Amino acid sequence: MKILEVPFTSINWDEIPHTIHPGESGFATWKTVEKGNIRLRIVEYSPGYLADHWCPRGHVIHILKGEMVSELKNGSKSIMKAGMTYMMSDDDINPHRSFTEKGVILFIAD
Repeated sequence: MKILEVPFTSINWDEIPHTIHPGESGFATWKTVEKGNIRLRIVEYSPGYLADHWCPRGHVIHILKGEMVSELKNGSKSIMKAGMTYMMSDDDINPHRSFTEKGVILFIAD
């Protein structure tokens, strides 16, 4: 990841408004900051959340609280728990989606 044209920026997440994004089931709440070519988010998936699409975008995702399953379109699944991180590149090889039974809070950089 090459971060371009981003001056030093301090973020108080308590001051960032949220948006709500429905899933196939449940919903996601996003707090988003975009600077230059990078997007940072604190995302909370409700209990029972299942993404409504297969995402081809690359991310670095750190699980702050809770647990989720990250599923690749090829059928492989990874259980991700608080304190774990995963990353993937922008490509058509790794489309992925998320599911959580009890809810999860994530930090995402892309």
